[in-house]
Amino acid sequence: MAGDCTDGAWDLRVTQASPLWRFFAMTLRTAVQPSCRLAVCLLSALSVPSALLAQTTNVVVVMIDGVRWQEVFGGADSMLISRKPGGVDDTAAIRAAFWRSTPDARRRALMPFLWDSVATRGQIFGNVGKGSVDHTVNTYWFSYPGYSETLTGVFDSAVNSNDYPPNPNPTVFEWLNGFPEFHDSVAAFGSWEAFNRIFNEQRAGFPVFAAWESPWTVTDSNPAHATSAVLYGSLLRYWDGEVWDGLMQQSVLQYVRERQPRLLFVGYGEPDEWAHAGRYDFVLQSLHNADGYVAELWALLQSLPQYRGHTTLIITTDHGRGGGETGWKDHGADVPGAGNIWLAVMGPDTPALGERSNVPEVKQAQVAATVAALLGKDFRAFRKEAWPALDLR
Repeated sequence: MAGDCTDGAWDLRVTQASPLWRFFAMTLRTAVQPSCRLAVCLLSALSVPSALLAQTTNVVVVMIDGVRWQEVFGGADSMLISRKPGGVDDTAAIRAAFWRSTPDARRRALMPFLWDSVATRGQIFGNVGKGSVDHTVNTYWFSYPGYSETLTGVFDSAVNSNDYPPNPNPTVFEWLNGFPEFHDSVAAFGSWEAFNRIFNEQRAGFPVFAAWESPWTVTDSNPAHATSAVLYGSLLRYWDGEVWDGLMQQSVLQYVRERQPRLLFVGYGEPDEWAHAGRYDFVLQSLHNADGYVAELWALLQSLPQYRGHTTLIITTDHGRGGGETGWKDHGADVPGAGNIWLAVMGPDTPALGERSNVPEVKQAQVAATVAALLGKDFRAFRKEAWPALDLR
């Protein structure tokens, strides 16, 4: 911000402020022209609302399904790197890949981008052992309610099934898509078929590519598009309602290169599927892969002028899981601990406070208002019962 007072930079900050602060800012700039640098200093000294000084013009929300806080903060669980109860075929190979002598080293081996980049340059919540408790508001502790809470900012007790019909609650994505500056610049990709219903695509008015739904067709004149569509149609469908994360990743990258949406959702699903299958080796590998996919996406974003220095990344999960020899496979209201989740944020408006401690009141439902606030909007003005934005100071 220091010294950055080109007309474009100034106008961007001013348009993200409230009407009162817009009037004040424009009056101040007029008064001190041509020394616009002085206006910047005066605004900073007055500690004006963060929206006025916001650098974020794009937000990417990534959710990795069913990832326990235990692995995120402690890395691989030695007890589960086993044939029983972990279902691991090659224990030596998994230990070589993911076991280290300390929790810090283990978590970095498992999720290097999260810990070496996001947590270092941003913030991460949810380490119960350090008094940072990130929890769902919903009491169901499974996927549809978790995604709905995250994206709508509320717990609707009627949303009580993974087979629930199109979501009656508008998501923050749908709401933002209604503003002229975001319209036609919102998109969602999710490996699970339910995302069409979670976002209520028909009503929402922006594209949602869920499960085996390709963004393109086999007859597309673009060879990359056609090849992607062929793969969507020909690869083995191990889960009917869940596409391979690696295949979806290629569509996400191509879409970002071509369309450059300002608001993007990406939902990876394999870790949850492999946990339900009792394959801890595949849980670790798919989580490591997902971390790599996010790193790859972030690298692409930083290579594009629209995103570089103006993008906030939020990474979280829809629910937790249980513990012990069998509980790690499951989640739901009857599984102790399955409501504990985690959340990480990195971006130009997020102070680099790292791993947060003694923050007991973080809720999943705060994500929606946080997304809006980062883009200079007040989601609670639309949905008054939504939970407030996270305090990232």
